[in-house]
Amino acid sequence: MSPSTPAVASWLEANPCALDDTALLAGTRELGELRRVVEAAQAAFAAEVKHRSRREDGFGGLAQRLGAGTPEKLVEQVSGVSKREAQTLVRVGELLTVDAAPWLTAVGTGIAAGRVSVVKADAIRTGLGTPTEDVAADDLADAAGELVALAPTLSVEKLAARARQLRDDLDTAGVRDRERMLRDKRYLTLTPLVNGMTQLSGLLDPASAAIVGAAYDAATSPRRGGPRFIDDESRERAEKLVTDERSLGQIALDTFVDLLRIGTEVDPGKLLGARRHAVRVLVTDRDLRERRGPAFIQDQSEAVSIETAEQHICDTGIVPIHFTDDGEPLRLGVTRRLFSSKQRDALAARDGGCRFPNCDRPASWCEAHHRIPWADGGPTDTRDGVLLCRHHHMLVHDNGWTIDRDPVRGFVAIPPRSVDPDRRPIPMPARSRVAARLLTARRQT
Repeated sequence: MSPSTPAVASWLEANPCALDDTALLAGTRELGELRRVVEAAQAAFAAEVKHRSRREDGFGGLAQRLGAGTPEKLVEQVSGVSKREAQTLVRVGELLTVDAAPWLTAVGTGIAAGRVSVVKADAIRTGLGTPTEDVAADDLADAAGELVALAPTLSVEKLAARARQLRDDLDTAGVRDRERMLRDKRYLTLTPLVNGMTQLSGLLDPASAAIVGAAYDAATSPRRGGPRFIDDESRERAEKLVTDERSLGQIALDTFVDLLRIGTEVDPGKLLGARRHAVRVLVTDRDLRERRGPAFIQDQSEAVSIETAEQHICDTGIVPIHFTDDGEPLRLGVTRRLFSSKQRDALAARDGGCRFPNCDRPASWCEAHHRIPWADGGPTDTRDGVLLCRHHHMLVHDNGWTIDRDPVRGFVAIPPRSVDPDRRPIPMPARSRVAARLLTARRQT
Protein backbone atom coordinates (compact mmCIF):
# COMPACT_ATOMS: atom_id res chain seq x y z
CA MET A 1 0.00 0.00 0.00
CA SER A 2 1.39 3.41 -0.95
CA PRO A 3 1.85 6.06 1.76
CA SER A 4 -0.87 8.66 2.23
CA THR A 5 -0.35 12.18 0.90
CA PRO A 6 -0.30 13.91 4.34
CA ALA A 7 2.26 11.41 5.65
CA VAL A 8 4.49 11.89 2.62
CA ALA A 9 4.24 15.66 2.88
CA SER A 10 5.35 15.52 6.51
CA TRP A 11 8.40 13.42 5.62
CA LEU A 12 9.35 15.72 2.75
CA GLU A 13 9.31 18.68 5.12
CA ALA A 14 11.00 16.89 8.04
CA ASN A 15 14.59 17.43 9.17
CA PRO A 16 16.13 13.92 9.39
CA CYS A 17 18.65 15.11 11.98
CA ALA A 18 15.82 15.99 14.38
CA LEU A 19 14.09 12.59 14.22
CA ASP A 20 14.50 9.71 16.65
CA ASP A 21 15.49 6.28 15.30
CA THR A 22 11.90 5.03 14.93
CA ALA A 23 10.74 8.09 13.00
CA LEU A 24 13.89 8.12 10.85
CA LEU A 25 13.34 4.53 9.73
CA ALA A 26 9.60 5.09 9.23
CA GLY A 27 10.31 8.08 6.97
CA THR A 28 12.94 6.15 5.04
CA ARG A 29 10.48 3.30 4.48
CA GLU A 30 7.53 5.46 3.41
CA LEU A 31 9.64 7.61 1.09
CA GLY A 32 10.89 4.39 -0.48
CA GLU A 33 7.27 3.35 -1.03
CA LEU A 34 6.54 6.71 -2.62
CA ARG A 35 9.53 6.36 -4.92
CA ARG A 36 8.30 2.98 -6.15
CA VAL A 37 4.85 4.44 -6.88
CA VAL A 38 6.38 7.34 -8.82
CA GLU A 39 8.67 4.98 -10.75
CA ALA A 40 5.68 2.80 -11.68
CA ALA A 41 3.90 5.85 -13.10
CA GLN A 42 7.08 6.90 -14.95
CA ALA A 43 7.37 3.42 -16.46
CA ALA A 44 3.76 3.51 -17.65
CA PHE A 45 4.34 6.92 -19.27
CA ALA A 46 7.58 5.66 -20.87
CA ALA A 47 5.76 2.66 -22.33
CA GLU A 48 3.15 4.94 -23.86
CA VAL A 49 5.91 7.11 -25.36
CA LYS A 50 7.25 3.99 -27.02
CA HIS A 51 3.78 3.01 -28.22
CA ARG A 52 3.34 6.43 -29.86
CA SER A 53 6.79 6.11 -31.43
CA ARG A 54 6.07 2.87 -33.31
CA ARG A 55 8.45 2.06 -36.13
CA GLU A 56 5.59 1.64 -38.59
CA ASP A 57 4.65 5.28 -38.02
CA GLY A 58 7.98 6.36 -39.46
CA PHE A 59 8.80 10.03 -39.01
CA GLY A 60 5.23 10.61 -37.87
CA GLY A 61 5.94 8.79 -34.61
CA LEU A 62 6.28 10.85 -31.43
CA ALA A 63 10.02 10.40 -30.84
CA GLN A 64 10.95 10.79 -34.52
CA ARG A 65 8.72 13.81 -34.97
CA LEU A 66 10.46 15.57 -32.07
CA GLY A 67 13.92 14.66 -33.35
CA ALA A 68 14.81 12.24 -30.54
CA GLY A 69 15.19 9.25 -32.84
CA THR A 70 14.12 6.63 -30.28
CA PRO A 71 11.51 6.57 -27.52
CA GLU A 72 14.24 5.82 -24.97
CA LYS A 73 16.12 8.94 -26.04
CA LEU A 74 12.97 11.03 -25.79
CA VAL A 75 12.24 9.72 -22.27
CA GLU A 76 15.84 10.52 -21.32
CA GLN A 77 15.56 14.08 -22.64
CA VAL A 78 12.14 14.87 -21.17
CA SER A 79 12.47 13.27 -17.74
CA GLY A 80 16.14 14.08 -17.13
CA VAL A 81 17.11 10.49 -16.25
CA SER A 82 20.21 8.70 -17.50
CA LYS A 83 20.28 6.70 -20.73
CA ARG A 84 20.28 3.43 -18.79
CA GLU A 85 17.38 4.55 -16.56
CA ALA A 86 15.33 5.56 -19.60
CA GLN A 87 15.92 2.17 -21.24
CA THR A 88 14.86 0.41 -18.03
CA LEU A 89 11.70 2.53 -17.70
CA VAL A 90 10.66 1.67 -21.25
CA ARG A 91 11.35 -2.07 -20.82
CA VAL A 92 9.57 -2.33 -17.49
CA GLY A 93 6.72 -0.06 -18.58
CA GLU A 94 5.81 -2.61 -21.24
CA LEU A 95 5.04 -5.06 -18.42
CA LEU A 96 2.16 -2.75 -17.46
CA THR A 97 0.52 -2.79 -20.90
CA VAL A 98 -2.21 -5.08 -22.21
CA ASP A 99 0.36 -6.76 -24.46
CA ALA A 100 2.65 -7.66 -21.55
CA ALA A 101 4.26 -11.10 -21.41
CA PRO A 102 1.66 -13.24 -19.59
CA TRP A 103 4.29 -15.12 -17.57
CA LEU A 104 5.31 -11.79 -16.02
CA THR A 105 1.80 -10.70 -15.00
CA ALA A 106 2.72 -10.96 -11.31
CA VAL A 107 5.64 -8.60 -11.90
CA GLY A 108 3.41 -6.02 -13.57
CA THR A 109 0.93 -6.27 -10.69
CA GLY A 110 3.76 -5.81 -8.17
CA ILE A 111 5.01 -2.71 -9.99
CA ALA A 112 1.55 -1.14 -10.18
CA ALA A 113 0.99 -1.77 -6.47
CA GLY A 114 4.30 -0.20 -5.53
CA ARG A 115 5.67 -3.43 -4.06
CA VAL A 116 8.33 -3.99 -6.72
CA SER A 117 10.68 -1.26 -7.85
CA VAL A 118 11.42 -0.70 -11.53
CA VAL A 119 15.00 -1.87 -11.25
CA LYS A 120 13.98 -5.05 -9.41
CA ALA A 121 11.27 -5.75 -11.97
CA ASP A 122 13.87 -5.45 -14.71
CA ALA A 123 16.15 -7.85 -12.84
CA ILE A 124 13.33 -10.42 -12.66
CA ARG A 125 12.47 -9.99 -16.33
CA THR A 126 16.09 -10.37 -17.43
CA GLY A 127 16.89 -13.27 -15.12
CA LEU A 128 13.89 -15.40 -16.00
CA GLY A 129 14.06 -14.88 -19.75
CA THR A 130 11.34 -16.17 -22.07
CA PRO A 131 9.58 -19.51 -22.58
CA THR A 132 11.21 -22.12 -24.82
CA GLU A 133 10.46 -25.67 -25.87
CA ASP A 134 12.02 -26.83 -22.59
CA VAL A 135 10.62 -24.12 -20.29
CA ALA A 136 6.85 -23.59 -20.12
CA ALA A 137 5.32 -20.16 -19.63
CA ASP A 138 3.38 -21.48 -16.62
CA ASP A 139 6.62 -22.50 -14.90
CA LEU A 140 8.09 -19.05 -15.53
CA ALA A 141 4.90 -17.50 -14.14
CA ASP A 142 5.29 -19.52 -10.94
CA ALA A 143 8.92 -18.42 -10.67
CA ALA A 144 7.91 -14.79 -11.26
CA GLY A 145 5.36 -15.03 -8.45
CA GLU A 146 8.03 -16.35 -6.08
CA LEU A 147 10.40 -13.53 -7.01
CA VAL A 148 7.74 -10.84 -6.55
CA ALA A 149 7.12 -12.18 -3.04
CA LEU A 150 10.87 -12.04 -2.31
CA ALA A 151 11.45 -8.62 -3.87
CA PRO A 152 10.75 -6.48 -0.76
CA THR A 153 13.30 -8.42 1.31
CA LEU A 154 16.15 -8.90 -1.18
CA SER A 155 18.65 -6.49 -2.69
CA VAL A 156 18.61 -6.01 -6.46
CA GLU A 157 21.76 -8.12 -6.83
CA LYS A 158 20.38 -11.00 -4.74
CA LEU A 159 17.02 -10.89 -6.50
CA ALA A 160 18.72 -10.98 -9.90
CA ALA A 161 20.87 -13.93 -8.82
CA ARG A 162 17.79 -15.76 -7.55
CA ALA A 163 16.01 -15.16 -10.85
CA ARG A 164 18.94 -16.64 -12.76
CA GLN A 165 19.05 -19.59 -10.39
CA LEU A 166 15.36 -20.32 -10.96
CA ARG A 167 15.93 -20.20 -14.71
CA ASP A 168 18.84 -22.64 -14.34
CA ASP A 169 16.67 -24.98 -12.29
CA LEU A 170 13.95 -24.92 -14.95
CA ASP A 171 16.33 -25.14 -17.90
CA THR A 172 19.40 -27.22 -17.04
CA ALA A 173 19.96 -27.94 -20.73
CA GLY A 174 20.39 -24.22 -21.39
CA VAL A 175 23.14 -23.65 -18.82
CA ARG A 176 25.85 -24.10 -21.45
CA ASP A 177 24.27 -21.52 -23.78
CA ARG A 178 23.85 -18.96 -20.98
CA GLU A 179 27.43 -19.52 -19.88
CA ARG A 180 28.60 -18.95 -23.47
CA MET A 181 26.56 -15.74 -23.69
CA LEU A 182 28.26 -14.37 -20.58
CA ARG A 183 31.68 -15.44 -21.83
CA ASP A 184 31.08 -13.66 -25.14
CA LYS A 185 30.56 -10.41 -23.19
CA ARG A 186 34.02 -10.51 -21.56
CA TYR A 187 36.50 -7.79 -22.47
CA LEU A 188 39.44 -5.74 -21.21
CA THR A 189 40.38 -2.28 -22.47
CA LEU A 190 43.22 0.13 -21.76
CA THR A 191 42.34 3.79 -22.40
CA PRO A 192 45.12 6.43 -22.30
CA LEU A 193 43.93 9.57 -20.49
CA VAL A 194 45.01 13.17 -21.04
CA ASN A 195 46.60 13.36 -17.57
CA GLY A 196 49.13 10.65 -18.42
CA MET A 197 47.32 7.82 -16.65
CA THR A 198 45.76 4.81 -18.36
CA GLN A 199 42.28 3.61 -17.42
CA LEU A 200 41.73 -0.14 -17.22
CA SER A 201 38.17 -1.41 -17.52
CA GLY A 202 36.45 -4.64 -18.45
CA LEU A 203 33.98 -7.39 -17.68
CA LEU A 204 34.78 -10.89 -16.42
CA ASP A 205 32.74 -13.99 -17.14
CA PRO A 206 32.15 -16.25 -14.09
CA ALA A 207 35.07 -18.62 -14.74
CA SER A 208 37.50 -15.72 -15.27
CA ALA A 209 36.09 -13.86 -12.27
CA ALA A 210 36.74 -16.87 -10.04
CA ILE A 211 40.44 -16.88 -10.93
CA VAL A 212 40.90 -13.11 -10.71
CA GLY A 213 38.74 -12.89 -7.58
CA ALA A 214 40.78 -15.55 -5.79
CA ALA A 215 43.99 -13.62 -6.49
CA TYR A 216 42.35 -10.34 -5.44
CA ASP A 217 41.10 -11.83 -2.17
CA ALA A 218 44.50 -13.34 -1.42
CA ALA A 219 46.15 -9.94 -1.92
CA THR A 220 43.65 -7.75 -0.08
CA SER A 221 41.49 -9.73 2.36
CA PRO A 222 43.53 -8.82 5.50
CA ARG A 223 42.63 -5.18 4.82
CA ARG A 224 38.98 -6.03 4.17
CA GLY A 225 38.18 -8.00 7.32
CA GLY A 226 39.41 -11.44 6.24
CA PRO A 227 39.62 -14.48 8.55
CA ARG A 228 41.57 -14.15 11.79
CA PHE A 229 42.26 -17.82 12.48
CA ILE A 230 45.21 -18.48 10.16
CA ASP A 231 48.69 -20.01 10.43
CA ASP A 232 51.69 -18.03 11.71
CA GLU A 233 53.17 -17.41 8.25
CA SER A 234 49.88 -16.08 6.88
CA ARG A 235 49.31 -14.01 10.02
CA GLU A 236 52.70 -12.29 9.64
CA ARG A 237 51.94 -11.44 6.01
CA ALA A 238 48.46 -10.18 6.95
CA GLU A 239 49.86 -7.89 9.65
CA LYS A 240 52.28 -6.35 7.16
CA LEU A 241 49.46 -5.76 4.71
CA VAL A 242 47.26 -4.10 7.33
CA THR A 243 49.99 -1.55 8.07
CA ASP A 244 50.89 -1.04 4.40
CA GLU A 245 50.70 2.66 3.45
CA ARG A 246 49.21 1.91 0.03
CA SER A 247 45.47 2.16 -0.50
CA LEU A 248 43.43 -0.97 -1.11
CA GLY A 249 43.11 -0.14 -4.79
CA GLN A 250 46.85 0.43 -5.10
CA ILE A 251 47.62 -2.92 -3.49
CA ALA A 252 45.22 -4.66 -5.90
CA LEU A 253 46.74 -2.96 -8.95
CA ASP A 254 50.34 -3.64 -7.87
CA THR A 255 49.45 -7.31 -7.36
CA PHE A 256 47.88 -7.47 -10.82
CA VAL A 257 50.93 -5.86 -12.45
CA ASP A 258 53.31 -8.15 -10.53
CA LEU A 259 51.42 -11.23 -11.72
CA LEU A 260 51.64 -10.06 -15.33
CA ARG A 261 55.33 -9.20 -14.98
CA ILE A 262 56.17 -12.60 -13.52
CA GLY A 263 54.14 -14.30 -16.21
CA THR A 264 55.96 -12.52 -19.05
CA GLU A 265 59.39 -13.25 -17.55
CA VAL A 266 58.94 -16.97 -16.92
CA ASP A 267 60.80 -19.35 -19.25
CA PRO A 268 58.62 -20.97 -21.94
CA GLY A 269 57.31 -24.31 -20.79
CA LYS A 270 58.07 -23.64 -17.11
CA LEU A 271 55.24 -23.92 -14.60
CA LEU A 272 54.26 -20.50 -13.25
CA GLY A 273 54.31 -20.66 -9.47
CA ALA A 274 54.28 -23.59 -7.10
CA ARG A 275 50.90 -22.62 -5.64
CA ARG A 276 47.67 -21.72 -7.34
CA HIS A 277 44.93 -19.60 -5.91
CA ALA A 278 42.14 -21.99 -4.98
CA VAL A 279 39.30 -22.13 -7.49
CA ARG A 280 36.86 -24.84 -6.45
CA VAL A 281 34.31 -26.28 -8.83
CA LEU A 282 31.31 -27.88 -7.10
CA VAL A 283 29.26 -30.46 -8.95
CA THR A 284 27.19 -33.42 -7.86
CA ASP A 285 28.42 -36.90 -8.77
CA ARG A 286 25.12 -37.57 -10.56
CA ASP A 287 25.34 -34.50 -12.80
CA LEU A 288 29.00 -35.21 -13.60
CA ARG A 289 28.25 -38.83 -14.39
CA GLU A 290 25.29 -37.98 -16.62
CA ARG A 291 27.13 -34.97 -18.12
CA ARG A 292 24.11 -32.70 -17.83
CA GLY A 293 22.86 -30.05 -15.46
CA PRO A 294 24.76 -27.21 -13.78
CA ALA A 295 28.08 -26.98 -11.96
CA PHE A 296 29.06 -24.13 -9.66
CA ILE A 297 32.27 -22.20 -9.07
CA GLN A 298 32.65 -21.38 -5.39
CA ASP A 299 31.83 -17.74 -4.55
CA GLN A 300 30.25 -17.18 -8.01
CA SER A 301 26.47 -16.85 -8.37
CA GLU A 302 26.29 -18.10 -11.96
CA ALA A 303 26.02 -21.74 -12.96
CA VAL A 304 28.54 -23.11 -15.46
CA SER A 305 28.33 -26.10 -17.76
CA ILE A 306 29.55 -29.62 -16.99
CA GLU A 307 32.16 -29.08 -19.71
CA THR A 308 33.61 -26.15 -17.75
CA ALA A 309 33.65 -28.26 -14.60
CA GLU A 310 35.50 -31.04 -16.42
CA GLN A 311 38.01 -28.51 -17.75
CA HIS A 312 38.84 -27.30 -14.23
CA ILE A 313 39.03 -30.87 -12.91
CA CYS A 314 41.44 -31.80 -15.71
CA ASP A 315 43.52 -28.64 -15.31
CA THR A 316 43.84 -28.37 -11.53
CA GLY A 317 42.06 -31.32 -9.97
CA ILE A 318 39.51 -30.97 -7.19
CA VAL A 319 39.33 -32.35 -3.69
CA PRO A 320 36.33 -34.69 -3.70
CA ILE A 321 33.82 -33.75 -1.01
CA HIS A 322 31.46 -36.61 -0.21
CA PHE A 323 27.97 -35.99 1.14
CA THR A 324 26.05 -38.24 3.48
CA ASP A 325 22.41 -39.16 2.77
CA ASP A 326 21.22 -36.11 4.73
CA GLY A 327 23.32 -33.74 2.64
CA GLU A 328 26.14 -33.23 5.13
CA PRO A 329 29.78 -33.24 4.00
CA LEU A 330 31.83 -36.18 5.26
CA ARG A 331 32.54 -35.74 8.94
CA LEU A 332 36.22 -35.09 9.58
CA GLY A 333 36.30 -34.52 13.33
CA VAL A 334 39.70 -34.03 14.95
CA THR A 335 40.93 -33.37 18.46
CA ARG A 336 42.16 -29.84 17.82
CA ARG A 337 40.48 -26.46 17.98
CA LEU A 338 40.99 -25.16 14.44
CA PHE A 339 39.24 -26.77 11.49
CA SER A 340 41.56 -28.36 8.94
CA SER A 341 41.76 -27.15 5.35
CA LYS A 342 39.80 -30.20 4.16
CA GLN A 343 37.10 -29.51 6.73
CA ARG A 344 36.92 -25.88 5.58
CA ASP A 345 36.56 -27.14 2.00
CA ALA A 346 33.67 -29.32 3.12
CA LEU A 347 32.00 -26.45 5.00
CA ALA A 348 32.46 -24.13 2.01
CA ALA A 349 30.83 -26.68 -0.29
CA ARG A 350 27.87 -27.10 2.07
CA ASP A 351 27.37 -23.50 3.29
CA GLY A 352 28.44 -21.48 0.25
CA GLY A 353 29.49 -18.52 2.43
CA CYS A 354 28.46 -16.86 5.67
CA ARG A 355 25.20 -18.44 6.85
CA PHE A 356 24.15 -15.59 9.11
CA PRO A 357 20.75 -14.30 7.90
CA ASN A 358 21.00 -11.89 4.95
CA CYS A 359 24.82 -11.93 4.82
CA ASP A 360 26.47 -12.25 1.41
CA ARG A 361 30.14 -12.72 2.37
CA PRO A 362 31.74 -15.53 0.30
CA ALA A 363 33.27 -18.66 1.81
CA SER A 364 36.82 -17.36 1.34
CA TRP A 365 36.04 -14.56 3.81
CA CYS A 366 34.58 -16.81 6.49
CA GLU A 367 35.72 -18.46 9.68
CA ALA A 368 34.54 -21.84 10.93
CA HIS A 369 32.40 -21.45 14.05
CA HIS A 370 31.86 -24.20 16.64
CA ARG A 371 28.13 -24.47 17.29
CA ILE A 372 29.01 -25.94 20.67
CA PRO A 373 31.91 -23.83 22.01
CA TRP A 374 35.29 -25.56 21.98
CA ALA A 375 35.80 -24.55 25.60
CA ASP A 376 32.59 -26.44 26.49
CA GLY A 377 33.71 -29.62 24.79
CA GLY A 378 32.34 -28.88 21.34
CA PRO A 379 33.91 -31.05 18.62
CA THR A 380 35.85 -29.68 15.67
CA ASP A 381 33.49 -31.46 13.32
CA THR A 382 31.84 -30.36 10.08
CA ARG A 383 28.40 -31.42 11.32
CA ASP A 384 28.58 -28.92 14.17
CA GLY A 385 30.69 -26.35 12.33
CA VAL A 386 29.20 -23.45 10.38
CA LEU A 387 30.80 -20.72 8.29
CA LEU A 388 30.46 -17.13 9.54
CA CYS A 389 32.17 -13.99 8.29
CA ARG A 390 34.39 -12.21 10.76
CA HIS A 391 31.73 -9.61 11.64
CA HIS A 392 29.01 -12.15 12.37
CA HIS A 393 31.40 -14.53 14.10
CA MET A 394 32.29 -11.76 16.54
CA LEU A 395 28.60 -10.81 16.85
CA VAL A 396 27.74 -14.36 17.91
CA HIS A 397 30.55 -14.54 20.45
CA ASP A 398 30.26 -11.04 21.90
CA ASN A 399 26.59 -10.04 21.67
CA GLY A 400 24.54 -12.89 23.04
CA TRP A 401 23.58 -14.61 19.78
CA THR A 402 23.61 -18.40 19.68
CA ILE A 403 23.43 -20.93 16.87
CA ASP A 404 21.40 -24.11 17.19
CA ARG A 405 20.59 -26.99 14.90
CA ASP A 406 16.89 -27.60 14.29
CA PRO A 407 16.04 -31.16 13.14
CA VAL A 408 13.85 -29.79 10.34
CA ARG A 409 15.24 -26.37 9.41
CA GLY A 410 18.91 -27.10 10.03
CA PHE A 411 21.03 -24.29 11.47
CA VAL A 412 19.14 -21.41 13.07
CA ALA A 413 20.36 -18.17 14.67
CA ILE A 414 18.79 -17.29 18.00
CA PRO A 415 18.96 -13.56 18.81
CA PRO A 416 19.53 -12.18 22.31
CA ARG A 417 16.52 -10.82 24.23
CA SER A 418 17.70 -7.27 23.53
CA VAL A 419 16.95 -7.92 19.84
CA ASP A 420 13.94 -10.22 20.22
CA PRO A 421 12.41 -10.74 23.69
CA ASP A 422 10.97 -14.08 22.52
CA ARG A 423 14.32 -15.22 21.04
CA ARG A 424 12.62 -16.69 17.99
CA PRO A 425 14.97 -18.78 15.82
CA ILE A 426 15.92 -17.32 12.43
CA PRO A 427 16.66 -19.83 9.64
CA MET A 428 20.22 -19.90 8.31
CA PRO A 429 19.81 -21.50 4.87
CA ALA A 430 22.90 -22.66 3.02
CA ARG A 431 23.93 -20.51 0.06
CA SER A 432 25.65 -23.34 -1.79
CA ARG A 433 23.72 -24.13 -4.94
CA VAL A 434 25.22 -27.61 -5.21
CA ALA A 435 23.97 -28.41 -1.69
CA ALA A 436 20.53 -27.15 -2.69
CA ARG A 437 20.65 -29.33 -5.78
CA LEU A 438 21.47 -32.38 -3.66
CA LEU A 439 18.53 -31.55 -1.37
CA THR A 440 16.18 -31.35 -4.37
CA ALA A 441 17.46 -34.66 -5.67
CA ARG A 442 16.86 -36.34 -2.28
CA ARG A 443 13.28 -35.00 -2.16
CA GLN A 444 12.59 -36.47 -5.59
CA THR A 445 13.77 -39.97 -4.64
